[in-house]
Amino acid sequence: MKYIVCEKPGEFLLKEKEAPKRKEGEALLQINKVGICGTDLHAYSGNQAFFTYPRILGHELASEVLEIDENEQGIKAGDKVVVMPYVSCGKCIACRNGKTNCCTNITVLGVHGDGGMQEQITVPAKILLKANHLSDNEMAIVEPLAIGAHAVRRAAIKKGEIVAVVGAGPIGIGIMKLAQIAGAKVIAIDMNEERLKYAKEKIGVDYIVKAGDTAVEEISKITNGDLCTAVFDASGNKYALEACPDYMSHGGRFVLVGLSKGELTYTHPKIHAKEMTLMCSRNATTEDFQHVINVLDQFPTESFITHSVDYTEMISNFDSWLNPKTGVIKATVSFN
Repeated sequence: MKYIVCEKPGEFLLKEKEAPKRKEGEALLQINKVGICGTDLHAYSGNQAFFTYPRILGHELASEVLEIDENEQGIKAGDKVVVMPYVSCGKCIACRNGKTNCCTNITVLGVHGDGGMQEQITVPAKILLKANHLSDNEMAIVEPLAIGAHAVRRAAIKKGEIVAVVGAGPIGIGIMKLAQIAGAKVIAIDMNEERLKYAKEKIGVDYIVKAGDTAVEEISKITNGDLCTAVFDASGNKYALEACPDYMSHGGRFVLVGLSKGELTYTHPKIHAKEMTLMCSRNATTEDFQHVINVLDQFPTESFITHSVDYTEMISNFDSWLNPKTGVIKATVSFN
C-alpha cells in the first residue's frame, strides 16, 4: 500500500509497504481523506515540539472500517468512522479525573506515533466514533472543530455573552462558530483581512476587528465599555497572547488554545485587578467530538475546505499550504 512520510524537515517521500495487520482490540481502517493541520505544517517546517523523524503525519481522518471485533460502540465493518487521534493511558491522574485529553502519557497519531497519511491504518477501536451520515469532507474536519468545542466547553460560554476569538485560522474559525452555537456574540480578531472577511461572510460572526493598536478601542465601543467576558487565543502568537487580557472584561476568562513555545509576560496588577481566570485548552474528549458530529450541519464545510488534492499530488502542493496568500484555510488529501 502507498503512504507518505516526512523523512526530515522539508522532505516528504511517497513510499510503499505491506498493509498493516490489526491486533486484538484494534480496528483496520481504510483512509479516505486526511485534513492538513497546523501540526503537520510545523512538523514539515521543523518547528514542532516533541517530534521525531521520519514520521507519517495525519490525524484529521475520514475513514471506513475494514475489520473490527465486537465493540461497545456497535461499530461494524463497512461503517464510516471519525478517529479521535488521542490515545490515552486510562490510568494517570488526568485520565482518572476524566481529562483524557491531557493524559500524562498521551500518544497522538501523526505526532508521537505514525498517523493516517497512508491507505490503511490500525488503531484502537475505542477511539472510533460512528459517522455514517457524514461526508468524507465533514469527517476530516471533526477533529479540528472538536478542539474548538473543547475550548468553548472549558470556558462555559453562556447565551448572550460577547466573546473575542483571536486568530482566524482553522481552529479559531471553529471556535467562532461553536461559540455562536452556544449562544454567544463573537468578535473575530486577526491581521489577515481576507480571513476576517471569511469569518464575517461565511461563519457569520457579529463583529470583525483588525489586530493592532486600535483593537482595544474598537472592542470597547462594540461592548459599550464592558470588553469581552471570554477571550480565546487561537493564534499561538506571543504578541497576540500577551495582548488578549486587554480585550477581556473584569471578571472574565482567558482561554489559551494556540500554543506558543516561549515565555509569556503579563503585568500582574492589570490581570489581578480583573480577577482574570486563565485556562489552557488542549486537544479534546469524546464528548467534544460527539458534540461536533451533532452540530456539524451548521458549519460551512465546503467553503472551509479551500484546497483538496489526491495523495499523488500532495508533495508538490504542500509548500503552497504554508503561505496564507494562497487563500488556504483547510487543505485535504484524498486516498480513495
